[in-house]
Amino acid sequence: MGSYMTWWQALARLGDFREHEPMAAHVTLGVGGAARWYFRPRDLHALSAALPRIPGEVAIMALGRGSNLLVADGGFDGVVIDMGSLDTLRVDGTAIHCGAGVRMSALAARCADLGLEGVEFMATVPGNIGGAVAMNAGAFGQQVSDILQSVDVVLRDGSLRTVAAEALAMGYRHSDLPPGALVVAARFGLRAGDADGIRARIRAMRNKRGGSQPLAQPNCGSVFKNPPQDHAARLIEAAGLKGHRIGGAEISAQHANFIVNHGDASSSDVLALIDLARSEVERRFGVVLEPELRVVGR
Repeated sequence: MGSYMTWWQALARLGDFREHEPMAAHVTLGVGGAARWYFRPRDLHALSAALPRIPGEVAIMALGRGSNLLVADGGFDGVVIDMGSLDTLRVDGTAIHCGAGVRMSALAARCADLGLEGVEFMATVPGNIGGAVAMNAGAFGQQVSDILQSVDVVLRDGSLRTVAAEALAMGYRHSDLPPGALVVAARFGLRAGDADGIRARIRAMRNKRGGSQPLAQPNCGSVFKNPPQDHAARLIEAAGLKGHRIGGAEISAQHANFIVNHGDASSSDVLALIDLARSEVERRFGVVLEPELRVVGR
């Protein structure tokens, strides 16, 4: 008990620390059990000081906006670290250095104001920069790796390291981060452009996405990665599952690669739909869908 109180008290002094925090309030789908511990550090220095205090046997998980995260109904037995306070943004010519807690849409808007192009696609992707780097997020034929120069990470021992983008072996929805590393900031190389033209492209992207995706309902973004030369949504719809509902969760009638929460869904409902879509698509078409959604917990 003495050891537990020592690290618990240390984290409480370094930021917002809670026990049994409901994760449904921290993910865009609005479902999920509680985190055993929740920690939002005051700043990067607090995070670096906190990590070595957490016992090695205790699992940790970074949390951004929670737009591609599903926490099981049994909760997460570890420390969820909310990176939202790491929201600094610095401009150096055509390079942008921003914290993991900066929203992608906010970065796109700021760059448009500055007449910097290359991140327009981020205006349509829910989530924060930390998660965007970790999963190499993308849309409209672009992805983070197209513009990423380097990433700052903090390791479990609290040390900070800068890693060049080339060392991350970034692929489709994948980044090879150092073991146990948490993304704390990223540096992007952009191009000078016309601010009005950049804003027009962002509007066009938003209009196209808003017309095809269920953005007005709680959702977790794309559930599955697209298979090579195909689209997960097409396969799920062809399997006859568009609009299929289990409990309070539904495979969206607007876009079959989205699952929406009608207000009373559980994580179990969502997982049941994921399993159904995977099994039916494999049975009918021989294609194994790979989840883009991250599932954690019991």
